[in-house]
Amino acid sequence: MMSQDATPSSERQKASFALGNSIRTQRCIRKGLRQVEGLLAQICLSDSDGQQPKDLGRLSHDPAFREFFKLQEGFEWNVALRLIGSLDRLMAKGSDGQNDILILSALDLVQGLLLLHPPSKSLFAREQNMNLLLDLLEPFNCPAIQSATLLTLVVALLDAPANTRTFEALDGLLTVTSLFKSRSTTREVKLKLVEFLYCYLMPETPSIPRADQRDSVPAMMQRSPSKLVGAFAAQSKRRKATATGSTAGPVMTLTTEEKQGLLSRHLSSVEDLVKDLRNSAPFGGVVS
Repeated sequence: MMSQDATPSSERQKASFALGNSIRTQRCIRKGLRQVEGLLAQICLSDSDGQQPKDLGRLSHDPAFREFFKLQEGFEWNVALRLIGSLDRLMAKGSDGQNDILILSALDLVQGLLLLHPPSKSLFAREQNMNLLLDLLEPFNCPAIQSATLLTLVVALLDAPANTRTFEALDGLLTVTSLFKSRSTTREVKLKLVEFLYCYLMPETPSIPRADQRDSVPAMMQRSPSKLVGAFAAQSKRRKATATGSTAGPVMTLTTEEKQGLLSRHLSSVEDLVKDLRNSAPFGGVVS
């Protein structure tokens, strides 16, 4: 005959097993994040003291960076893709102190990777990945995670109109404006939200190939010239299929006025934001 406490005991065993799995998962992710952080430090920091960042103009000629950049073009070695997967797993485990620290670390690394390898931004043209960032803005997340997510969104949307269209299609504007209007949102997060809206309202650059397009340089790098383009100057042929998806086909771009109209559906003070954006010219005076 089964004892009366058999079922509770079984439940306790299941809970203990689940907790053990959760702890092991956190340890594995923490170890992986530290390894990625160490890798990026080796690539970006000076060999002399390991503290000062390398000069951006010379970084593209660094053999380690060149190899890292090329590896990111393939599905198997794309680090940003793996970090997104880790964020998804951490989100599924709910909110606690250790999880929050790991999420913050992963978001910081995603930001750095998108800046070092701009083609990886196209990962956030996928609804599943963009939804992950929007979920991190929900009120149940701590203010530090919300602020870090907003910064990640800025990096992901910068010079990436396809990502911005995905953000809009998933009601991203409703998400950020609801957070802005919520009384429970901290002052620090609201300041980050204003900064995000300034960036969102910037006019977009059409995602079209340049006349001097070269197969040796990724398309996104050609549309947004930078000192990192040299990393691929000697590559013989660009891979047609990458982990970050195809960049073929034009993407609809919007002007500041058009985005002002979209944002006005959710926020009443957009005109003041645009006026301030034009008067203060925080991004080099490109808003006319």
